[in-house]
Amino acid sequence: MAESRPYRAAAILGLVAEAAFLLNLTRPAKPVFDETHYVTAARILRTFARPYNTEHPMLAKTIIAAGISLFGDTPFGWRFFSTIAGTATVLGVFALVWLMFKSARAASFAGVFALLNFTIFIQARIAMLDTFMAPLLLWSIVALYWASQGTSAQAWRRWIAGSVLLGLAAGTKWAAVPYLGYAGLAFLIVRVRDVRAEGFSAAMALRGEEARHWRGMATIPALAVLMIVAALAYFLTFLPAFFYAEQPLTLGTLLPFQATMYAEQTQVLPHHTYQSDWWSWPFMIRPIWYLYEPVNGVWRGIFMIGNPAILWGGLVAVAACLWGAWRSRSLKLFGAAMLWIGSFLMFAIVPKSPSFFYYYYPASIFLCVALAAAFHHFRARVKNWDESFAIISFGLFAYFYPILSAASLSGAASFHRWMWFSTWP
Repeated sequence: MAESRPYRAAAILGLVAEAAFLLNLTRPAKPVFDETHYVTAARILRTFARPYNTEHPMLAKTIIAAGISLFGDTPFGWRFFSTIAGTATVLGVFALVWLMFKSARAASFAGVFALLNFTIFIQARIAMLDTFMAPLLLWSIVALYWASQGTSAQAWRRWIAGSVLLGLAAGTKWAAVPYLGYAGLAFLIVRVRDVRAEGFSAAMALRGEEARHWRGMATIPALAVLMIVAALAYFLTFLPAFFYAEQPLTLGTLLPFQATMYAEQTQVLPHHTYQSDWWSWPFMIRPIWYLYEPVNGVWRGIFMIGNPAILWGGLVAVAACLWGAWRSRSLKLFGAAMLWIGSFLMFAIVPKSPSFFYYYYPASIFLCVALAAAFHHFRARVKNWDESFAIISFGLFAYFYPILSAASLSGAASFHRWMWFSTWP
């Protein structure tokens, strides 16, 4: 396909995604799940009254506050920018797969899988931190990866842009912080591989003048820029807190405040009905009801769960990517698999208790990348399987739609229709 075609496909995908996310966005007309925390924090932030919800960074709450300022203190105002973030997430998946394989078909299917993945649909219609972290994280990866394909000047511009986005992602939620280390490690792995392939000396590798990837970017300055620029972008997200009427931040208290946040985030909280162990998330053993109760006299539900075809089929795709990477020595396939592996396994060491299925949100997004990568690499053997898989995914999306979108249900026991396992609450 012509290189201009992806822009047309991306535009169509973006419009469809935004329309899907906006449809009945104000349903239910009350705060849902963690909206009770973050909408309240956004309301207080608009007045610059005092610190609130201090265990998390500020950027996502600032964006929610902007939505309230623009559209009113209504469900539409709380959630509008979440729909934009959701669409940006879908398009980020599209862009990443396009950059990796230069295939409009692979990129389009990746975007379709993202749109049909229940987790993105649900998070795009609720005012939560993870909703805003995901697109910033995805587009930081896109920019950093894109930098590997440009001239020296282009590489530096894209690298700086990616570093800014990564810092902003951390400014929404600290779950983005490990990706800073992942980015630096990926840069070093590719640089070492290039050195071995081209027979460069250590000095040439450090200078990066003739490097195949990130051409003209010296190794140590590139890593320094990544860390410093991301850190600056992160700390800038705290600017509104300098204008609080009570207990405003200052340059002297900004760093100590990070220790306060860490203490609050790592405290052990009481047992929660919906908590789950990190290893159980890929198998969807314990999803979460964001909502299941009467609203304005009608029973409604929002079940935070992944599309079974995508979440379970995506695990097969990750294994296929690893197999393909080993057989073909493909860093692209290896990278597609590692995006999911790194996003998932980091919770084995993250000191967070209790933990919940929605923490799996970023990893669930990268399964869409792995699926598209696997279908593309093995296309000679699995011709048109991507089409069949998309149809199955759409069927499951339609089947679960009533409890993804807070549609009207027939009664209190309606949820039994969708509970496949006894561990699904």
